[in-house]
Amino acid sequence: MVRFVFILFLLAACAPPGREFRGLPATRVDVGGSLFDVRVRGNLAEAIRLNPQYAPRFGPIRDRAGFAMAQVSGCEVEGVLGDQAVALGVLDCGARPGIWALPAAALRFDCVEIDQLANEGLKTPYVDFECTPF
Repeated sequence: MVRFVFILFLLAACAPPGREFRGLPATRVDVGGSLFDVRVRGNLAEAIRLNPQYAPRFGPIRDRAGFAMAQVSGCEVEGVLGDQAVALGVLDCGARPGIWALPAAALRFDCVEIDQLANEGLKTPYVDFECTPF
């Protein structure tokens, strides 16, 4: 019984790609200590957080996932929905939807939160990061 519960716990900890992103290569991106596998299809991107973090709020994770999606796709991220484990972003690539600016590889960014802003119309806060690759 204990072995079954342990195996079930391990399987629950895995977050496979969503149906729309299965079979696509992932680019691993480290943004300020949050590790994501990012996949892009058309004007959508999916970021799956891989590393354990104690009780993260979605706000900071959403902003980091959005940054990772932008770096991988080369597009502007219009919005990010999801939760602390899996985030889905809507991309604005202009006239070039679904492009890949970077090869599927590992990317690491050291990020510092520089400002917390609010969207005037929606009254939604978002965080502005300054990130440098390393």
